[in-house]
Amino acid sequence: MSQMMYGAISMASLTIALFFLRFWRSSGDRFFMYFALSFFIEGLHRIYSAVLNETGEDSPLHYLIRLLAYGLILWAILEKNLPQKDRRKDDGS
Repeated sequence: MSQMMYGAISMASLTIALFFLRFWRSSGDRFFMYFALSFFIEGLHRIYSAVLNETGEDSPLHYLIRLLAYGLILWAILEKNLPQKDRRKDDGS
């Protein structure tokens, strides 16, 4: 039963990653790229867990991979809310 759940969660994560990738390509906003990368990492992590048949997820590697994925989401939110620098060239007019 756990193998089926790993498969369902990894399929959902990779599908969500493709949606965010599509939004990134149409808008060019890095916010969507970070979310796509995060869900892609999470999907690959679930596939990795299913292939190795690891039902116990108490090893440090599992926590580090999730920390990376959730850290990307937090970074995307923080970067989106930080004040934008004015990148236009000031020509004095």
